Amino acid sequence: MHHERRPSYEAFSIPYGRVCLKLGLTPNILTVLGLLTGAVAAVAFWHEWFIPGVVLMLLAALWDMLDGATARAGNLGTTFGGVLDHTVDRAGEFLVIAGIVMSGHVAAGWGLLALFAMWSSSYVRAVAESKGGLPTCAVGIAGRLEKFAIIIAGAVCEIFWPYQALTVAMIVVTVISLVTTIQRLVFTYQELQKRA
Repeated sequence: MHHERRPSYEAFSIPYGRVCLKLGLTPNILTVLGLLTGAVAAVAFWHEWFIPGVVLMLLAALWDMLDGATARAGNLGTTFGGVLDHTVDRAGEFLVIAGIVMSGHVAAGWGLLALFAMWSSSYVRAVAESKGGLPTCAVGIAGRLEKFAIIIAGAVCEIFWPYQALTVAMIVVTVISLVTTIQRLVFTYQELQKRA
């Protein structure tokens, strides 16, 4: 998600975080629920159950939204929670793409390229914010949610357009992730040059 849209998104999600707090759910529990749901989604894709896979991906995205919302609503955000969240995000990406590749609907090469590209954009952001000291590097044409939306659309289309739609989705995700990586590198360079 682009950093300019994040304040609106956070304000919108806080009431849902309060509901989670009333139910006794902590941010870390929600993060783990997201990982488990992503793992089940991967199994569904592996067995070519695309509709259940899509539903489970959407549910995993909901848990991902709620863990941050709950942390903000209850002022429960911790450094470890942030590390856990980012780690689980990467694991979830791997599981879903691995499940899709194992279904045989996407060649392993396209899956690996998509993973590399997605992880590259995430890595640049993490290093820019930790080593570079930038407050945020959440720039670029697409964030994690947008990429997952493309994969979900590809999975739905795959039902009607077998053995092509998911491959197209992986190619699109690869391209926009690499563009995002370059945009983040350029943004980081420009921001660091201002400090020089």
